Amino acid sequence: MIQWWQILLLTLYSAYQICDELTINTSAGSPVFAGFIAGIIMGDIETGLWIGGSLQLMVLGVGTFGGASRIDATSGAVLATAFSVAQGIKPELAISTIAVPVAALMVYTDILGRFSTTYFAHRIDKHVENFNYAAIERNYLYGAVPWSLSRALPVFLALTLGGSAVDAIVQGISNVQWLADGLTLAGKMLPGLGFAILLHYLPVKRNIHYLALGFAITAMMTTVFSGLSSLGSAVSGVVKDFDASSFSNGLPMIGIAIIGAALATIHYKNGQNVTVVETKTEVSESGEIEDDEI
Repeated sequence: MIQWWQILLLTLYSAYQICDELTINTSAGSPVFAGFIAGIIMGDIETGLWIGGSLQLMVLGVGTFGGASRIDATSGAVLATAFSVAQGIKPELAISTIAVPVAALMVYTDILGRFSTTYFAHRIDKHVENFNYAAIERNYLYGAVPWSLSRALPVFLALTLGGSAVDAIVQGISNVQWLADGLTLAGKMLPGLGFAILLHYLPVKRNIHYLALGFAITAMMTTVFSGLSSLGSAVSGVVKDFDASSFSNGLPMIGIAIIGAALATIHYKNGQNVTVVETKTEVSESGEIEDDEI
């Protein structure tokens, strides 16, 4: 059961995260951060990071332009983590049955929030004509209220009223094994779908060497550190004080991240040394962007 203080904290975070995304943008409004915060509040950080990370990968290639709305994977991560921990739902099942539907439905509250802020925008226009700077600042801050409510209110209602309904739905799905297995598989496939969407729009053809290099480094480092992990486990069985955790399988990702950051830095510095010229963005028939300059 979700406690009242957990509902309060999750609601307050949901109100803050959208304002953060629209203003200072510290990444506190990202799905992986939402899963982390929800995991802390619910007392299961591992589940929160698993759900948040999966949803983060799902929306890697999803962006908005202008005033377009997109699925709210952040709110989906909050609710999926909360119900997964409270109801004992498998994270994969929570993603497919809770996070994805919630993320899709929250598009409508996003649109409602955008419409509501126009009221304050017109008030600001009026005060601009009168040079009333205090009123301009005040109405600008008022505009954060509908944005916050567009996330906080649905999350609050779902947490307070949806516990029994979510439990009934999940129990019903669990009784139909083929449906539960299918939804679990769909939850595991969503990160791969996010990567596919991202690669579709990135200039992969022009930078195929980076893609190949990343794949090769990942494969080699995973193999090397898997062998070291097995060696560490064997040695720890002989030497009492030997810590096998130093050969953790998490090390490959650290090495890959460092190499990726180094390559990105080199690419950026090389770009700074090249004379800036105007280039025309070309889009292939498949929809792939052929140039970085947009």
